Amino acid sequence: MEVHGSKRLNSLGAYAFAAINEKVDQLRAQGLTPVDFGVGDPTLPTPEIVRQATIAGVERWKSGGYPPYVGTLEFRQAVADWNQRRFGVTLDPQTEICSSIGSKEGIFNFPEAILDPGDIVLVPDPGYPPYARGTLFAEGESFYVPILAENDFLPDLDSIPADIAARAKIFWLTQPNSPTGKVASADYMKRWIKYCQDHQIIAASDEAYTEIYFGDPPHSALEFDRDGVVVFQSLSKRSAMTGYRVGWVAGDERILALFRKVKTNLDSGTPLFVQDAAVAALSDETHVADMRGVYRELRDLLVDAFVAAGCPRCEPEAAMYIWQRAPEGVSAMQFAEALLDPRIAAVTVPGELLCLEPSKHADGCPFVRLALVPTVEDCQRVATAIREVLPEVLAKIT
Repeated sequence: MEVHGSKRLNSLGAYAFAAINEKVDQLRAQGLTPVDFGVGDPTLPTPEIVRQATIAGVERWKSGGYPPYVGTLEFRQAVADWNQRRFGVTLDPQTEICSSIGSKEGIFNFPEAILDPGDIVLVPDPGYPPYARGTLFAEGESFYVPILAENDFLPDLDSIPADIAARAKIFWLTQPNSPTGKVASADYMKRWIKYCQDHQIIAASDEAYTEIYFGDPPHSALEFDRDGVVVFQSLSKRSAMTGYRVGWVAGDERILALFRKVKTNLDSGTPLFVQDAAVAALSDETHVADMRGVYRELRDLLVDAFVAAGCPRCEPEAAMYIWQRAPEGVSAMQFAEALLDPRIAAVTVPGELLCLEPSKHADGCPFVRLALVPTVEDCQRVATAIREVLPEVLAKIT
């Protein structure tokens, strides 16, 4: 028999981060030891408080059975308590919080709860691929709002055509922005929420990076309103728990009720012992502050190295990425290839691979993204090579 993928599946290109993993494998096959700045998977160990809670949780729930679809009340109360401490936001754990299997699962499946065929979702570009791919699988249409330096790396609300806004049902905002590291101010978030409310659009704020910051702590959308607002959070980056797959969705209880209905038909919930680990993680801020210190050290090390090599200074305010602009006359792909020089061997993501609608980026999106996840020692080696080797490699291009 012949086997054919669905039209939706066949319409997808390669997942950008999967392509980067393939590049890493190719370099290793050549006998090189690349430093992988591509996929944002922390190499810092998961904190001991989390690991110990996991061990205890496995024993505690040895006869636990299926977990509640929406998360245990203990977990949801811990999320509510953390939001109160961190953002001054009071949430009802019964109606305004739902667990998720990491933020990716929630973000990808959320459009299924909201969209009818042909409805529009406003998607930042570049941005997290599941915004658009979840829209596609829910039979919606993405309208890409470019994230440009001239707009301070935030969606330009005035640039969205009126007819598009009239058909839109969801507007994604990444706070802080990924990949640029821009933190949206309180004034901007208020304007964004009002824009969404005025146009009857759900304001969906992806806040998975709020706890990695280098200046003032980023705001949550829930600090400003609850009506039509929903946020997606994760412990993956905050507590180096990428493999645990645990997060939550919170906000307007009407929206949460819709999401819960989808979720109960899609999965069987987050494992109980993982929820115990999440409760422990949310009870402790010391490890989070320590991780911020490491990310700051890596950020400063690499930013200074690029400047020393003659590149523009691109210093992120938050998140775990450097969105490094290429020198004048050098494309993103050329810049990424230059960094793959065997003397540097740094794997990065060219900006154009993250751009969802390249035509809206007249400058060709001349950036590369570096995830601040390698060890300090590896970053020090790469930083030295950037200072000493990169100018020579770039000179051959320009």
